[in-house]
Amino acid sequence: MSWLTLLNDLENGTVRAATQDEQGHWHANVEVKQGILEAFRNGVNTEFPGGFVDKDNLAPRGFAAQDGVRMVPGGSSVRRGAYVAAGTIIMPPAYVNIGAYIDSGTMVDSHALVGSCAQIGKNVHLSAAVQVGGVLEPVGASPVVVEDDAFIGAGCVLVEGVVVKRGAVLAPGVRLSASIPVYDCVNERLLDKGEAIPENAIVIPGSRPASSEWARAQGLSMSCALIVKYRDEQSDASLALEEVLR
Repeated sequence: MSWLTLLNDLENGTVRAATQDEQGHWHANVEVKQGILEAFRNGVNTEFPGGFVDKDNLAPRGFAAQDGVRMVPGGSSVRRGAYVAAGTIIMPPAYVNIGAYIDSGTMVDSHALVGSCAQIGKNVHLSAAVQVGGVLEPVGASPVVVEDDAFIGAGCVLVEGVVVKRGAVLAPGVRLSASIPVYDCVNERLLDKGEAIPENAIVIPGSRPASSEWARAQGLSMSCALIVKYRDEQSDASLALEEVLR
């Protein structure tokens, strides 16, 4: 497949940078990521209106009313090769990078980033200043995935292939990476390294004492995340998305 065909297929949603297997695990689509890198190699820097310079084959996408995407004026940009489904709202300023996938009914709020190859499900709310990290290299590395109906609070940072399962809720300021431990206070266990945030989990920022004797003597602590409950009728009601906005 040529890189041009690949970019078109990514924008149509017929090809994705990551896929989910029958067990629910996500895997990077190495051929797709290699094709994206090939597009970068084949592009040359050119000037775009407004004083911007980028590869000539990766111009920002435009949308028409029939696409069903509402991109509110004010400085947002969706790069070539990103899929944005009908029913998505993008508030300014926001940025969606190449290879990303955003499914229907999702809100991308102000100052939010959806990084390269990140996978965002249906009816997800990415609140203001959420940073969903991207990954193109190494090609085998899995991107960040946020599954359907998840709610990501303001200022959350998700990087290094973190997976947030369906219906999970991250409180404002939660930071998740491969090195940040997640404690399930409901089931009294530490999630395995690389384990996804469980379905319907409600996660808040936390801290834990640093491990070395010297660090403990200084009163130092390290960042972690805490699952404090799982969604119920009360929490569902407080997180109900307003259909009128869509």
